[in-house]
Amino acid sequence: MAEWPTRAASAADLPPLNSLLTDSCEAAVIPSAALLADAIDRDLVRIVESVSELVGCIVAEMPSSGHVRISVVAVREGMRGQGLAKQLLMDLVEEILRKSSEPPLISAVARTEQLAVTCLLLECGFKGTRVMHVSGSGSGLHIHYQYKSRMEYIDPDARHLVPVTDHAQLTESLSPTDHAVTGLVALGGQPAFEIARFEQDDPATLQSGEAAAGIAFSGSILAAITFLLGFAFSSTRFPDDVRLLLIGATFSTVLSLVIYASASGELARIRSNSFGKIMKWGNVLSEYGGVFPFLISLPVTYAQASGDPWTTMILAILLSVSIAWYESSEFSIAQRFRRSPFEIALMALTAASPTVGAALVASSATSWPWTAVLTVTLALRTWLYLFRRGAEADVAERRTWQKE
Repeated sequence: MAEWPTRAASAADLPPLNSLLTDSCEAAVIPSAALLADAIDRDLVRIVESVSELVGCIVAEMPSSGHVRISVVAVREGMRGQGLAKQLLMDLVEEILRKSSEPPLISAVARTEQLAVTCLLLECGFKGTRVMHVSGSGSGLHIHYQYKSRMEYIDPDARHLVPVTDHAQLTESLSPTDHAVTGLVALGGQPAFEIARFEQDDPATLQSGEAAAGIAFSGSILAAITFLLGFAFSSTRFPDDVRLLLIGATFSTVLSLVIYASASGELARIRSNSFGKIMKWGNVLSEYGGVFPFLISLPVTYAQASGDPWTTMILAILLSVSIAWYESSEFSIAQRFRRSPFEIALMALTAASPTVGAALVASSATSWPWTAVLTVTLALRTWLYLFRRGAEADVAERRTWQKE
């Protein structure tokens, strides 16, 4: 199915937008002129055109800073069935999440007999979470759908089907907070909702475990760096610049431990909704200030201990390849942030550092330039991820503490 380009509506689009809504929608669901103008001002209206004609639109409203409600999706009759509505909805959701530092709840309400709207919402990542008792709504039930911005897990053994027309059973099935509509299927030739139960996790427990894992990891790295630093000071041939690199790694790792401890305090008593930001600092400092300097210094240490340039270079090359693989894998901290060509170049310098450093030390050449370049590279990466990038992907705040 072809992808249709969409764009944000402007005030100049109001006349054709009103015409489209009038031709394609019931009068009861068309937003008022004031609401439509406000939605355009807030960039909550997207449109799609074909041969300079407006053929589709989506309108939302923001009753509060933490909630966006989809008001209407309209497509001209001759253009339906081509994916325009899905493209409009997905583009609007993506734009809302991209512009918000704290992603708002994105919701919609659809009647049980609106099967096309229900399919659209379910295909775009929305889940029906509850029955809305709307007065004067006729025979159909209103289902509240919300976009799931984070991953949740369905219990595969706790799913059942409810016919769309069985309103009593549907109301009962959606009464528990952990049940939701996840699909629309055919049952006996008639439409039916698939109701699934989501696993309920404890956000506080998950965050506590994450903080404890960070503390344990940084503590282990600190012990290893301290051991290596002791060897560096006991060896008269160990390069002074590498000693300074290890001292910096020790300081950065201790700082990450303090930050992880602050995350535990935030979780236990402060509750200012800064857990994710604190953990990002600890993760970045422990990796680029502790782990990488420690790993890159290993071939240098081996070169001093063994005096064998061949095995030193084999170890260094293997370590460079391992770092390059790690950086491109899903386990890397860098994978949690958006990348640019400049960052890719810094990653390449980081991966090449063990080989270059070992070659310089093994050949008794001056290693100060290499240490300086490595320090600047890791410092730049730390600065980029801490100050030029947002939150780590998929680790947004799981709980928002509210003060009464």
